[in-house]
Amino acid sequence: MTKALVLYYSSYGHIEAMAEAMAEGVRKAGIEVDIKRVPETVPDDVARKANFKLDQEAPVAKVDDLADYDAIIVGTGTRFGRVSSQMATFLDQAGGLWASGALNGKVGGAFTSSNSQHGGQETTLFSIITNLLHFGLTIVGLPYSHQGQTTMEEIVGGSPYGATTIAGTDGSRQPSEIELEGARHQGELIGKTTAKLFG
Repeated sequence: MTKALVLYYSSYGHIEAMAEAMAEGVRKAGIEVDIKRVPETVPDDVARKANFKLDQEAPVAKVDDLADYDAIIVGTGTRFGRVSSQMATFLDQAGGLWASGALNGKVGGAFTSSNSQHGGQETTLFSIITNLLHFGLTIVGLPYSHQGQTTMEEIVGGSPYGATTIAGTDGSRQPSEIELEGARHQGELIGKTTAKLFG
């Protein structure tokens, strides 16, 4: 069975919600999908004081898990215009998979969140995509077939490089339906591409 992995890091639950929507889209394409998260690197007491969402259902991934999937979709919040340290630490440990070519030819995608419209979403997507290209993945973005990202009726995330959401400076804004639909759309496109290549 063709399988996809949605691999994410989420401090406050925004990326967790986007990961669920991404997985819905992949399933719509008839692909089996797992959702896993990378390990938290922040000490537990610090995470609790910062009100991190520590009750996430997704199991914690191991680096070697990546080789078991035909598609790998990576999501993480933006940290000053770049990938979070938790995701970077996880991906940095995949040198053995890179060296062996274990990820070559798989399908990949990226998604992210920031606290403002101009919070570095596209540079974060590019940093994820760059990593995936080094691993040998074929990248599927979020084309303008998801027309919701062009709306002028409300503030909305989205980029041709991947689905995004905007959390607000205090983190209170949850992903909108348009943003979740963008993640579903990208997930479905990734699923369809994976099915064509591996089905």
